[in-house]
Amino acid sequence: MVAETDYLTSGQIHFTGLGSGTDFETMIQKLVEIEGTRIKRLEARKQDIQAKIDAFQELNSSMLSLKSTLSGMDTMKEFFIKTATSSNESLLTASASSDAEEGTHTIDINQLAQNDIEMNNNGYSDSSAVINSSGSTKIFSYTYNSTTVSIDVPDGTTLEGLVNLVNQDADNPGVRASLIFDGTNYYFQLRGLDLGDKYEVTIETDATDPLTGFTTTDFTETQDAQNSQIRVDGWPTTTWIERETNSIDDVITGLTLNLKDTGTVKITVTNDNEAIKEQIRTFVDQVNTILTLIKEQSKVDPVSQKGSVLTGNYGLNMIQEQIKNILAAKGIGFDYNEDTYPSLSNIGITTDAQTGSPTLGLLLLDESKLDEALQKDPQAVAEIFSADLVPATNTSNFRYYSHIDGLTEGGIYDVTYSVDSTGAITSATIDGEPASISNNIITSMNGSSKGLAIQVDNLTQGDYSGQIRLKKGKTGELIEKLEELTDSYNGPLHIMEDNYNDTIDNLDKKIAWEQKRIDNFERSMRNRYARLEALLGYYDSLSNALSAQVSSLSTKSK
Repeated sequence: MVAETDYLTSGQIHFTGLGSGTDFETMIQKLVEIEGTRIKRLEARKQDIQAKIDAFQELNSSMLSLKSTLSGMDTMKEFFIKTATSSNESLLTASASSDAEEGTHTIDINQLAQNDIEMNNNGYSDSSAVINSSGSTKIFSYTYNSTTVSIDVPDGTTLEGLVNLVNQDADNPGVRASLIFDGTNYYFQLRGLDLGDKYEVTIETDATDPLTGFTTTDFTETQDAQNSQIRVDGWPTTTWIERETNSIDDVITGLTLNLKDTGTVKITVTNDNEAIKEQIRTFVDQVNTILTLIKEQSKVDPVSQKGSVLTGNYGLNMIQEQIKNILAAKGIGFDYNEDTYPSLSNIGITTDAQTGSPTLGLLLLDESKLDEALQKDPQAVAEIFSADLVPATNTSNFRYYSHIDGLTEGGIYDVTYSVDSTGAITSATIDGEPASISNNIITSMNGSSKGLAIQVDNLTQGDYSGQIRLKKGKTGELIEKLEELTDSYNGPLHIMEDNYNDTIDNLDKKIAWEQKRIDNFERSMRNRYARLEALLGYYDSLSNALSAQVSSLSTKSK
């Protein structure tokens, strides 16, 4: 009897074991399992690579977060926080930028800037009262800031309608109409939206068809447009400083004065050392977040000696070293002899190098040393963190004039120039490259200093040389490095992630090829053992038949 086999399912032969009694199914499964060992190794390799990709993505996100934090403190105005306090905030409040100098100022406020307001003398018991019932279109005219506007007022227009006509007029030069209700009647008001004495509102009388009740004689000026008037520390003595606003930021360097009322008030400007310290703590904490993550991703377990996901990874080591080098090095454009605090270590920020310390490799902040630095020279503390190309020279022959943001880089640049007998500059170089000359301004045309302009003050005949330094703080330096490291096209993190993704793609191809090979192997084994099962079944049935015949012969012989 031919051995029984089951049907084909998805191209595979399944064995019932009824033919020969041999468990070929288990045998094949074990053989296939052995053949699949390579796939398991490839899958494990793929998981390891994916873990590296995930780790780099986590690091990339953390570095972008650090960059965002540092971007809020990478200029002197943002970092060097100063406070301006008023002796009477009902008269004046003030705010200070990093440019403000410590000290006090006395402010005399003679008058506030205000807008012009015109009120119609005619009251109306209802805001929907008709103001033009003449049967024809009339004209309402006014002048504001030297612009005269004439508005057509159709027959049947109400008081509210006139307000809308003024406010919705495409030619409105900057006035606002509204209704004032005194409890009995509604009055039409026209006011200028700008402060200052040049923004007068004048009601005109149209020569042809004026709107009755809304001409020049029907209005009263209830508030006159005027400038604010102040004196600073008693100056000027006989006149006033005037502005068209009550928020004045161009009288005292670094101070914005917000005028509230007339009177005399004292402003005191101080360095907000606590706010500065809080920014420094944030700097240290955020940088340590990155250093801790790198430390975790590259550590080796001291007991098992097993590495972490990125232990020994060249790219991670390179990133770690570049960040540490920035933190340890002298600031770009800083000088050990000329600057009070040319590096972070000078103000109490160091790297923990104590073997076995839980903070090994992280930044440490000595707050007592920082306090001393802030008391001695807060400007210098702010510069080592957030100098945004702050200039300095070692000579009085020339000085910084300007630079181009995004083009000129921080650094120390040698400057030379020559002056002839007429006082004209005949040649000049900046950072060893020829500079352009325009009167007494020389400008770098090449290299890192490109766009840097220098004003020459000594035009006596002769040859001169010196240095100009553009100081760049550590926040700005780190931001540039983080931008480079996280660049989505050429950054090392992106490149390594791409390489790992290519590796995963190749592994997927190998896994697919191996799976195909194993499928073919399984199919071949099933076909082979199916034939063997059939053959064994045939011989088994033949054996059974012979045994039956022998048994029959034995019975007959008895």
